[in-house]
Amino acid sequence: MADETDMLIARAREWADARLALATVLETWGSAPRPVGSHMLVDQDGRFEGSVSGGCVENDVLAAALEAIADRRPRTLRFGIADDAAWRSGLPCGGEIAVLVQPIGEDGFSPALFDHVERMRRAGETARLVTDPDTGATRIATSEEAAGFVNAYPPPKRLLIVGAVQIGQSLARIASELGFAVTVIDPRGAYLTRERFPDAGHDDRWPDEAIAALEPDARTAIVTLSHDPKIDDPALIAALATPASYVGALGSRKSQAARLDRLRAAGLDEAKLERIDGPAGLPIGSRSPAEIALSIAAGMVAALKR
Repeated sequence: MADETDMLIARAREWADARLALATVLETWGSAPRPVGSHMLVDQDGRFEGSVSGGCVENDVLAAALEAIADRRPRTLRFGIADDAAWRSGLPCGGEIAVLVQPIGEDGFSPALFDHVERMRRAGETARLVTDPDTGATRIATSEEAAGFVNAYPPPKRLLIVGAVQIGQSLARIASELGFAVTVIDPRGAYLTRERFPDAGHDDRWPDEAIAALEPDARTAIVTLSHDPKIDDPALIAALATPASYVGALGSRKSQAARLDRLRAAGLDEAKLERIDGPAGLPIGSRSPAEIALSIAAGMVAALKR
């Protein structure tokens, strides 16, 4: 499953023969429903991808986008609790937003910028674009950029699942919906199959080798699920040597205590051991594999937002 930026780029390519406009959240105040930088892509027939308010003011933005497509001129829209449009559309929650609507083209947001963003993200780098709200023109930002609205497009969040078990199947699906690029690591060929994990990356190396090669960063979550110390323990030792924002380990409190004893014996200090979320996930009373996967996904999201 692609994340929001991937979906936006895919739709821009799909609609390349149509006239398009791009709406972008420039500023927010209060409890705005979507963060700064959120996009909504609109084509000449009124189809759209993405969201700038979670549905609150999309109708008004859609109308402005069609106008921008027709006259090739940008416009900035502001919605707040005092605006009739916001009340009519459902934004009376106290939030305020400013949205720039610009035509897709050399006089606004060049189609080539979608390609630039995709290339940078695939290379594991953050793409940065700067927009002049007055002219509606967007270009690649320089490292010294200080003026204009700068939007950043970091690489996708990643999830490394160690252990191709049933809970991992549900977790892979949920994480993909949340915009994570998922890789499943398991040296056991009977477990790691395309039928069981059709949309995830596969790595059949031993977990410590795989994790070191995949170079987790601060936008990475790592979860061990195999229940086999020969697989999970080396994975945790490797994971705790990285800046991954979330390291989780499946198991009961009893198995977690035994796991920590083994890791201490392997030389890990208490500071590293405290990074392990074990038993993994938020306590939601989960029982089934899908419920357990949901609790782990919630724990990952919470950790990556800290």
